[in-house]
Amino acid sequence: MIARTQRTRLLASAAVLASASLVLTACGSSKSSSSGGSSAANPSVSVAAVSADPALAGLVPADIKSSGKLIVAADASYAPNEFKDDKGNIVGLDVDLADAIAKKLGLTADVQNADFTSIIPGITAKKYQLGMSSFTDTKEREQTVDMVTYFTAGSAIAVKKGNPDKIDPKDLCGKKVAVQTGTTQAQEITDVRNPECTKAGKPAIPNDGDKFTLQTDVTTALVSGRDQVMMADSPVVDYAIKQTNGQLEKLGGTYDSAPYGAVVDKGSPLSPAVQGAVQSLIADGTYKQILTKWGVEAGAIDKSEINAAKS
Repeated sequence: MIARTQRTRLLASAAVLASASLVLTACGSSKSSSSGGSSAANPSVSVAAVSADPALAGLVPADIKSSGKLIVAADASYAPNEFKDDKGNIVGLDVDLADAIAKKLGLTADVQNADFTSIIPGITAKKYQLGMSSFTDTKEREQTVDMVTYFTAGSAIAVKKGNPDKIDPKDLCGKKVAVQTGTTQAQEITDVRNPECTKAGKPAIPNDGDKFTLQTDVTTALVSGRDQVMMADSPVVDYAIKQTNGQLEKLGGTYDSAPYGAVVDKGSPLSPAVQGAVQSLIADGTYKQILTKWGVEAGAIDKSEINAAKS
C-alpha cells in the first residue's frame, strides 16, 4: 500500500483545545512567504548559519540562480511539518528544511501556501520550483516529477481519549473516519480497507471516509465527535495528540512507513542539486538539528536519493 498519496496534514500552529472546541490557526490557499524557519517549537534552532556550497550552487538552473530565490510550495495545514504560526507565518519541519536547502544552493526560499493537490501540477507548470509538503515518494508520482527523499514517516490512527467507541485499528468497517482529501490514508480506505470490509461481509467506511481539504478540519472532526477516527501521517497524529491537550490518543502503532520526497520538475538539474543539499545538511548536522527542533528525529534518514520509491 502507498504510504501517503499526499500524506495528510494537521493542526495549524500551536493550537490548543479548550473543552470541546479546537482553536486552530486559520489556513487558506493564499500565498505567504516563509519567515526563515522561526517557531515556538525551539526558537534557538536556526538555519541562518548554513552556508552556500559552490559546487551545489553550480548545479542550479540559470533562471533560478538569476532570480536569487527558490519558490517552494507547501500546504500549510499539516503541523508539525508545515503550518501557520499565530502571526500567520508558514513554519514547520519542511519550511526549515526548504530554507536550509535554498541556502546550500546560494538562494533564498520563498515558501508559498498552496492546496496540496495543486502542488505537483504547479511544479510541472513551472509555477513552483520545489514542493515541500510531506509528499510520500511513490513510483506513481515519479512518473510525473522527481522525488528527492529527506524523511521517513508512516500512517497512524487516532481516536478520542479512552477509545470510547472501542475502535479496533485493524477493523474500521462501518466507522466514521476523517481523512484529508488526496492523502495516502484516503486512498487506503478506498483501495484497501473498504474492499476488505466488503469481502468480509461487513459495512464499508461511509463515503470512503469523511474527507476534508485541510488536515486541521480532519482533527476538529474527531475532537468535536463528528467522526470516530482520524487517519493521518504518524508525525501529524503524534503532534495532534500533544496539541489537543490529551483529548486524543493514538490507536495501535505506526504502519506502512515510507520516505517523504521533495518534489522537483521531472529531469531538472535542480533535482541533483536538492539531493546534494539534503545530503550536505545531513553531513554537517543541520538536518538533525532541524528534526530535533520539531521532535521528529525518529524519521531521520542517512542518505538522500532521487526517485527511490519501492512501490
